[in-house]
Amino acid sequence: MFVYKQEQKLEHSPTLNTVLMVENLLKTMSESVISMAEIKKRLPKKVNHNTLKVILEYLEESNKIAVTMKGITWIHNTSPNLKKAIARGLEL
Repeated sequence: MFVYKQEQKLEHSPTLNTVLMVENLLKTMSESVISMAEIKKRLPKKVNHNTLKVILEYLEESNKIAVTMKGITWIHNTSPNLKKAIARGLEL
């Protein structure tokens, strides 16, 4: 049976500049965990709440952030040494 999934219409689509602004903030924060309210305070420009949610969902789906009950944390690691260790590692 074929099921058609209707695409979600976004009222506030983020621009690339906005996505990069949020990503840079999360990547360079000194704390390990940050709240959504704190992200809004620290951004250089105001970002619509729904737009910020869309950005955070994208970053979570692309495995760049982890969203927990305590807040949001940056988890993406581009270290070539880590990539080599993972490639050589044993799968349990």
